[in-house]
Amino acid sequence: MALKQHKDVAEMLRQQTENAAAYVLPFIENTMPIKAGMHILEIGCGEGGVLKPFVDKGCTTVGVDLDEIRIVRANANFTTEVANGSMIFLLQNIYDDAFLAKYKNSFDVIILKDVIEHIHKQEEFMPYLKKLLKPQGQVFFGFPPWYMPFGGHQQLCTKKITSMLPYYHLLPMPIYKGFMKLMGESNDTIITLEEIKETGISLERFERIVKATGYTITQRQWFLINPIYKYKFGLKPRKQNWLFGAVPFVRNFLTTCAYYTIKVA
Repeated sequence: MALKQHKDVAEMLRQQTENAAAYVLPFIENTMPIKAGMHILEIGCGEGGVLKPFVDKGCTTVGVDLDEIRIVRANANFTTEVANGSMIFLLQNIYDDAFLAKYKNSFDVIILKDVIEHIHKQEEFMPYLKKLLKPQGQVFFGFPPWYMPFGGHQQLCTKKITSMLPYYHLLPMPIYKGFMKLMGESNDTIITLEEIKETGISLERFERIVKATGYTITQRQWFLINPIYKYKFGLKPRKQNWLFGAVPFVRNFLTTCAYYTIKVA
């Protein structure tokens, strides 16, 4: 069942911006103070709201996305910032030779907010980011662990039962797809959620990739209640209890969001 922000672009933008200002930027600043003149890249920038608090601090930002409609919206949302060059939005793949040639070793911070769980071949993607980072640069990740109640992004479903039922994304793929079809979900929705099932990532797997690809974790924070739920559902954000967080694998089922910053070891 679609939430308001799925149809209201202005509301979506407001939530993106406020959440970034209240949670994402302060988290990054715990290990890297954000100063005027820094260069920030967001991969999967959507409507651009996450970058606005960084622009307000005097940064120059680049947002890339593969969804043309969202890039069009981003340029329309921030006409002043685009005109003065503080925000650049590109419909481009970061693997493109032209992108790498222009932005090699250019960014102090790279942001992936609710993106890594959609990316194929994460073991290849993570080391590629080093080509875009400045020395001592950091990468921010915010993502829902795959095993959490709605790690399958069921909220994208159009039917009430399939959009609100937790954990069923953990069913074997044939049963998962069959259930959604039985409930009346469209083929497009089923294909989208099938792809997310293929790329979903756990806390442990994320940390294994970080270590294996030559990064070190500079900080981590797991949330029992995702900060964005404040805007989506009126719930107060809550950090994960230390006891649940100490139990490998089990913590994935009760952690709705994970924040990390990493840098090259």
